[in-house]
Amino acid sequence: MEVKLPGSSRIDVADVLRGFAVMGIIVLHSVEHYNFYSYPETTASWMQFTDKVIWEAMFFTFGGKAYAIFALLFGFSFFIQDNRQLQQGRDFRGRFAWRLVLLFLFGNINAAFFTGEILVLYSIIGFVLIGVCRLSTRVVLGLAIICMLQPLAWWEFFSALVHPGQEIGQNLSNYYFGIAFEAQQGTSFWEMLKVNLWEGQLASLTWAWEHGRMFQTAALFMLGMLIGRTGLFLYTEQNLKFWFKALLIGIVAFFPLNGLGNLLPQFVESQAAWVPLKLIIQSLANLGFMVFMVSGIILLFYTTALKKWMSKIIPYGRMSLTDYITQSIVGSCLFYGWGIALHRYLGITWSFGMGILLFGLQYCFACWWMKTHKQGPFEGWWKKATWIGYKN
Repeated sequence: MEVKLPGSSRIDVADVLRGFAVMGIIVLHSVEHYNFYSYPETTASWMQFTDKVIWEAMFFTFGGKAYAIFALLFGFSFFIQDNRQLQQGRDFRGRFAWRLVLLFLFGNINAAFFTGEILVLYSIIGFVLIGVCRLSTRVVLGLAIICMLQPLAWWEFFSALVHPGQEIGQNLSNYYFGIAFEAQQGTSFWEMLKVNLWEGQLASLTWAWEHGRMFQTAALFMLGMLIGRTGLFLYTEQNLKFWFKALLIGIVAFFPLNGLGNLLPQFVESQAAWVPLKLIIQSLANLGFMVFMVSGIILLFYTTALKKWMSKIIPYGRMSLTDYITQSIVGSCLFYGWGIALHRYLGITWSFGMGILLFGLQYCFACWWMKTHKQGPFEGWWKKATWIGYKN
């Protein structure tokens, strides 16, 4: 489906959303010590309080939500690229497949330093977009809804009801994360790299499978593509009404779903039944809060005087791939045993401050770089490699 976008196909509000999501990711990762949950003992009562507040606030605001915004925008970016090529009479699907192969390589660079990276997952799930991009909007929306409802988790839930004595198996991801933790704790960079690229990747991918992220990611990719197809990121009165309704629905849906997910063990005796049911409910709750955040940012950007200040994060958002990979490299160097090993000194509160500092440094670099470049370093390499061998 070809859509004519007015003026430049670069839509500022998408870069604002992308910058906000990556900012949340880097600060949350710093609080987590980049999947290396090792902290010094905290004795000061005031810091125990701030540790708890920061931990709960960060996960409430960004846990499962910043990632979701990032995934939504991945699908949106695919639409922009595909639509641009359609307007020039070219089919982008083959190039996008090659682009996903390149993303897999970038993802492995990232994975060498950080076990929680998502680019490899995106490079795999991204092929879904190739399969659905020529389908009707109604069909794609239906497929996205099915994926968002976690069909595998429903199968596990009903299976547990049919077989009351069924027991839930151990998470395979915990096994692989345990191996990765030992390597992160050690002082050998090469041992960490070896483990991260195998056991670390298996940990990340099995965790995504066990927690429904594969179906959720596919759904968000498709929804992002549909946002591009329907032009919902553009400024129109009709779109503003849509996002206002979405904001209300998102926040109204989040609180009961989030509360219900936490109460499930009290009402469902079988762990094999409530675990997949909680996954379904929590996935929908996170979707609701993510919709609330996206809608709120869009409405603030288009309808308030904050647009000028929100626009300042655009350079950072336009360098999201560079931001994401470099934060993994720097974070690994700062917190893991092979590097400075700040995990021995920084608790949650100070790690939050470190995350803010890292974001500030990345932001300053992005503003400086984008004065003379159209894209970030990794974005530029990705684009050049995407079109390698192509002649006009």
